[in-house]
Amino acid sequence: MRKLLTGVLLVSLLLALSFGSLTYYLLYSPVTPTETIDYQLQPGASLIKVARDLESSGVVRTSLSLRFFARLEDVGEKIHTGHYRFSEQATPQQILHRLATGDVEKVSLTIPEGFTLQQIVERIQKLGYGDKTKLLQLAYDKSFIASFSLQADSLEGYLYPETYLFTPGVSEKQLLTMMVKQFLSNLPQNILAAAKKNKLDFHELVTLASIIEKETGKMEEMPLISSVFHNRLKKGMQLQTDPTVIYGIKNFDGNLTRKHLKSKTPYNTYIIRGLPPGPIASPGLAALKAAAIPAESQYLYFVAKGDGSHHFSKTLKEHNRAVRKYQLNR
Repeated sequence: MRKLLTGVLLVSLLLALSFGSLTYYLLYSPVTPTETIDYQLQPGASLIKVARDLESSGVVRTSLSLRFFARLEDVGEKIHTGHYRFSEQATPQQILHRLATGDVEKVSLTIPEGFTLQQIVERIQKLGYGDKTKLLQLAYDKSFIASFSLQADSLEGYLYPETYLFTPGVSEKQLLTMMVKQFLSNLPQNILAAAKKNKLDFHELVTLASIIEKETGKMEEMPLISSVFHNRLKKGMQLQTDPTVIYGIKNFDGNLTRKHLKSKTPYNTYIIRGLPPGPIASPGLAALKAAAIPAESQYLYFVAKGDGSHHFSKTLKEHNRAVRKYQLNR
């Protein structure tokens, strides 16, 4: 009888130890996914469904572990939607903490200053963050543009050049909205006031800034470039700026010809007077500031020196000498 009792106790002890070990293994032992797991937690998804999804994908050994810690830590259904990436070793408790705090995976998108709308949507599509056709349709959608109180025919110039961090799966509309709002929020009121003082409305400010952005990559030169355009506008002179001509040419091959300079497009500032109908690229803050607050000068001309900088001239005679020196090597 004593042997039987001892045997029963021993078996019970072994079962208890086994159960305890199994419980610890399921609840506290970390799991290393065999491959990187990308999981999109959809709005309205319950914790039970998410736990089962993560079990089937190998992120946790059992869905019960997540539900156990959710009850223990009073998480309930307080989990955040978004894109999660699981690749490193983690315990169920650590996984739940990510879901409860919204520790979602983010991707980056960098839009350089001076990028055109076409370049922006092509980059977005290339990186797999959106469809180019949908993006362009939105960028020219009048009601969508009006939702930002913009007086423009497209979002050209209004997509702020910046590095954006966001979760995968955002819609094209959300992406463009984020970029326009970034543009509007980054524009200081003093720049708008200065532009108004210089007789530029908001759309004209962005248009001029985009031209300045395309003319020079040197921020210290931008106010001088701006002064040339302001001076020419005041005198009723044509701006005669190549970037606007290039913008108006479909399928430009990189070679600007005399024929191009004579082509009749709304953006050919060798033909039209004043500013073109809209921006030709996304200007940065320095270009916007320069457009609103030009340097004080009497310059009417400038020519590229070949080193990224420009030579500025007050008269056509002086300008022609500079062209011969820097462009024709005479």
